[in-house]
Amino acid sequence: MAERKKTPKKKAAPKKRSPRKTQPSVIAQAWRKLCRVVWGACFAALGLVLLATLIYAVVPPPVTPYMLSERSRVGSIKYDWTPMEQIAPVMARSAVAAEDANFCLHWGLDVDAIRDAMDRGRGGASTISQQVIKNAYLWHGRSWLRKAMEALWTPLSEAVWTKRRILEIYLNIAEFDEGVFGVQAAARHYFGVDAANLNATQAARLAAILPAPKSRSASNPSPYVRQRTSAIISGARTIAADGRADCFEN
Repeated sequence: MAERKKTPKKKAAPKKRSPRKTQPSVIAQAWRKLCRVVWGACFAALGLVLLATLIYAVVPPPVTPYMLSERSRVGSIKYDWTPMEQIAPVMARSAVAAEDANFCLHWGLDVDAIRDAMDRGRGGASTISQQVIKNAYLWHGRSWLRKAMEALWTPLSEAVWTKRRILEIYLNIAEFDEGVFGVQAAARHYFGVDAANLNATQAARLAAILPAPKSRSASNPSPYVRQRTSAIISGARTIAADGRADCFEN
């Protein structure tokens, strides 16, 4: 019998090694964790801001950070929340005429007023909406951080609150004398009347002292306050006539 030729065995092809999965470095892992923490903190902060804004859309502020600081400093404060329906309309018009005549025309930040203030090299130009955010949630004093938070928070409040609500909060938490907060407490403090019974002169005097309530008096006005009062009375009539009071009166 013929011998069968042995066919040589084929060598098995070498197995392809799968590429090793490179593990991220310790620094990369730490960076990713830090990013997650930062983003989580940002979203949590935004959630708290939105919640706080939604709450004050329907609930009167029980107290503000500045009220707490003043109560700690002077011992006690006067604060009596009064709904807009119980505040004389002339008081609302006077405050707007004095502090933010274009209140009904802007979305919280008065860009023209800010540009004008920058051109003149001076501060100011804060709208009533900005002042409400500062008074209701933040702290007083010059601070770029506070101004940045105020500028970001203000448009949100304008989107959530009505103009009438913004003005209502403003009139109730503004300081009118040392430890005297809100127009009701101020009306009783200076004139012995309720906010609903303020006349045009009394309302204008209260509005005239708002920028510097600790150094001005509504019941014992200085020549400057008297002059400012006359201008506010005229301004209140003007915004009532030209429609710039419609957003909070209608």
